[in-house]
Amino acid sequence: MGPSQLTSTPVETLKGVGPALGEKLVRLGITHLADVLFHLPLRYEDRTRVTPIANIRVGDAVVVEGRVISCDVAFGRRRSLLVNLQDDTGRIALRFFHFSKAQQRNLASASELRCFGEVRRGSAGLEIYHPEYEKSTGKPLDQTLTPVYPSTEGISQSRYRALVSQVLAKLAQTPLEDFGVGNDGPGINEAIATLHQPPATVDVLALQSGAHPAQRRLAYEELMAHYASLRFIREQVNEYRAPTMSAPGNQCQTLRANLGFSLTAAQERVLDEIVDDVTDGKPMLRLLQGDVGSGKTVVAAIAAVQAQESGFQTAIMAPTEVLAEQHFLNFSQWLAPLGIQTSWLTGKVKGKKRDLELAMIKGGTTQVVVGTHALFQKDVAFKRLGLVIIDEQHRFGVHQRLALREKGNEGNQIPHQLVMTATPIPRTLTMSMYADMDASIIDELPPGRTPVTTSVLPESRRAEVIERVRTMCQQGNQAYWVCTLIEESDVLESQAAEATLKELRAALPSLQVGLIHGRMSHAEKTAVMQEFKGGRLNLLVATTVIEVGVDVPNATLMVIENSERLGLAQLHQLRGRVGRGTGTSYCLLLYHPPLGELSKRRLSVMRETNDGFVIAEEDLRIRGPGELLGSRQSGSVQFRVADLIRDSDLLPRLKVEADALFQTDPDAIKTIIRRWSNLPDTMAQV
Repeated sequence: MGPSQLTSTPVETLKGVGPALGEKLVRLGITHLADVLFHLPLRYEDRTRVTPIANIRVGDAVVVEGRVISCDVAFGRRRSLLVNLQDDTGRIALRFFHFSKAQQRNLASASELRCFGEVRRGSAGLEIYHPEYEKSTGKPLDQTLTPVYPSTEGISQSRYRALVSQVLAKLAQTPLEDFGVGNDGPGINEAIATLHQPPATVDVLALQSGAHPAQRRLAYEELMAHYASLRFIREQVNEYRAPTMSAPGNQCQTLRANLGFSLTAAQERVLDEIVDDVTDGKPMLRLLQGDVGSGKTVVAAIAAVQAQESGFQTAIMAPTEVLAEQHFLNFSQWLAPLGIQTSWLTGKVKGKKRDLELAMIKGGTTQVVVGTHALFQKDVAFKRLGLVIIDEQHRFGVHQRLALREKGNEGNQIPHQLVMTATPIPRTLTMSMYADMDASIIDELPPGRTPVTTSVLPESRRAEVIERVRTMCQQGNQAYWVCTLIEESDVLESQAAEATLKELRAALPSLQVGLIHGRMSHAEKTAVMQEFKGGRLNLLVATTVIEVGVDVPNATLMVIENSERLGLAQLHQLRGRVGRGTGTSYCLLLYHPPLGELSKRRLSVMRETNDGFVIAEEDLRIRGPGELLGSRQSGSVQFRVADLIRDSDLLPRLKVEADALFQTDPDAIKTIIRRWSNLPDTMAQV
């Protein structure tokens, strides 16, 4: 078996792996021998030493040895088998809720036991529920820590460990190729062996935190594989042609004249970059970052008009219906006076209306289409798709972005892509996670915008906050009151919002209070938003569905309940719903004391700055494994070892090293990619 054959040899070649087990392994993403090695332990158990019973603490997972001094059936709320074990230092109980007569006889006849399990406090004092046990106490103890793997139904830990042992034996005979990347730590083969069978002397705290050199070595190579695969995608994209658009013409000038405001220097700079891209004939792949309210949408609208002037359609995709609708309203308002037909397509558009929209898109009558994931569906066909604009890219996977690209694939020509995000991404992450894109930043806000003043208040001052809402609304301003829950549940969130609505209506009888939450129908949400936009509602109670896309310049007060439960990025997004007009705006963050250290830091960052990029860098510093790039969203990148937040310090160095390998040893780069993922081959075919 050659060095790379672990990557290509099916897992069914292992002893004990038949079709049934093979199917279960596929559920874990394991199809080849190398996959077994890269499916790493979640945590470890220390079975290398026996702990005296007197030294055991609640919560410890320990090996204990002792004499069986009793074995009886106990009758409490649940029938159980209770075995008392004693050593020279003390006594502990083993409790079995599921047991057979044979097991009872077996345990009763045992004179000594060695067992392993987690210690709890129970009615008999210290107890271990359902320990693993054996009668022999003279056998040698394990020499390495015992790994616990992420598993699936039907694959026990011992069965999986046996498979790992088989593959580690093969690895010892035919090691994986080691290209010396990140070479100040262990080699890749040593790192893999260490993580599956850590010696008893290992630094357990480093392992638990992901800081062990073996983990860092693998994280480095995995991040390099991801970065390199994106670079390959970019190279593949550059082999295509894209529509060569003409320079912006009269329609673009008319749109600018109708806006009623001048673009900022940052917007003008980004538009110049886009014009250079789309008039070049090569596919544009541009990431446009701009803080909340910086005017990304206007830039996108001007780009769409330029495409229309050149005879091409534009597709605009947003992650939620609320945001898609907001774009549809904005684009319609700007483009209708120019005679440009805008249409909108989401999962809710059905029946004859959908058929009509599809016919208009296919026939080219509709020049700009705004929608959600519904734009991916097979029945959506464009006449001449020249530009794809994707908003809040971190909510989508790379696969989804490329799938939309295919809608405009004619021969060797694909549409240009502009990807927008209001979630500022620290530069180190941008260059690694969006390596297939050029980056633009709108780094100034339109003139007249005033920074939002943020205050942090305990829940005990709720009555004052309600009074503040009353005063501001009576002065002609509007306000948001956002209800958040730690559980991501539409049902619970909507119930909390309904209870808050009731409370605020009772406390503020002179105000018109509305409600919007995730379980309302699209038509209901639209009706409420129109009421709020039109000034007929003073106060809008909402769940976090208003996080992005809602634009009401007259709203100058934002109250966020349970603010300590939200991450910095989300708090910043929510705050961005106010401060969109010329009046001074305020954000009040209500919290339940006592605050943990992380919550304290987050809320003080919010109080100190309105700069989204400063907030993103702080988020990177204080957050553990996070959602900065939507890692919890389906379809987006899932890493086996690496953690973008924890391992972000590795990114600048690996980018330099990967770029050098592209020049000196492209085969090494391809091997590293194959080792860690299916990229880029699958992407080329998306």
